[in-house]
Amino acid sequence: MVEVHNRHVTFHPPAGARFLVGDFTDWNRRPIPIQAPLTLEFPAGAYVEYAFLDENHQPFPDPDNPHKAQNPWWTYPRAIELPGFHYGAPPQPSRAVEVHRHRLESRAFGSTRRYYVYNPEPPAQATLYVHDGVAYYRTAKLAEVAQGLLEQGAIKPVRIVFIEPEDRRSEYWFSPAYEQHVLNEIIPAVESHYGPTSERALMGASLGGLVSGWLALRHPELFHKVATQSACLTASPEGGDSYNDPEWLTEQYQAAPTLPLRFYCETGQIEWLLAPNRRFAAMLADKGYPHAYFERPSGHNWMTWRQGLAPALGYLFGN
Repeated sequence: MVEVHNRHVTFHPPAGARFLVGDFTDWNRRPIPIQAPLTLEFPAGAYVEYAFLDENHQPFPDPDNPHKAQNPWWTYPRAIELPGFHYGAPPQPSRAVEVHRHRLESRAFGSTRRYYVYNPEPPAQATLYVHDGVAYYRTAKLAEVAQGLLEQGAIKPVRIVFIEPEDRRSEYWFSPAYEQHVLNEIIPAVESHYGPTSERALMGASLGGLVSGWLALRHPELFHKVATQSACLTASPEGGDSYNDPEWLTEQYQAAPTLPLRFYCETGQIEWLLAPNRRFAAMLADKGYPHAYFERPSGHNWMTWRQGLAPALGYLFGN
């Protein structure tokens, strides 16, 4: 059970709970021992996801909170909305949005890979390649957001390619195979089937944000715009610890000449990646990149990222 008082939340441990976890603990990285009611303070209007761990450090949901988090990977997080929280729903499309499913035989990975394409009418003027495609397609409903904005005249027609990984950690961690998959397989297949556009962009959350920034750095001749959400900027090609690695990608951008790229970046205020994303945004400002940067009173989750979809599309592709 939880009690909410303005910016404070009191967590009452259920039977079997030994630890409290959430975005505010980096989940299982810094679990908080809990044997009695525990009160924590959060940003005003925060959206908080949490769970409990038993004595074997196995997660389980709060049995007294039916508010399930919008999480495509875990079933146990529960959500709390503090006073002042507001989810501004994006405009909805007037009709069902059609998304086409595709498969290709990948030489880069030696397996069959899948991707999905939303192709707007009138013809697309830009193509947005999105990592963690199924989550952005099904959980975040990015195609519906784009269609709703298009019908309002808020953005130009944008084709969205939802790329689905098999092992997102290894593929998004500076992987040459994934780079070749996107450049030599996905993009040619999409442009052969739907036609090229004058602009290409990248988008992703967490490690998907990392690989978006990395591919744009390596191929500014191909990609023109980048949207990152809670980008996992604590990562290094020589490392492997997404919590403690150096901020290698930020250092690479800092050392390189300013590239012809436009960025939309955002992060949650209740997550370990807040400071690295602030430093990345500061670097963009110092280097003179056109960019927008936002922080939301929430964590490393899809509620945070869903709120950024319409602003990201509007900033990168607005009329």
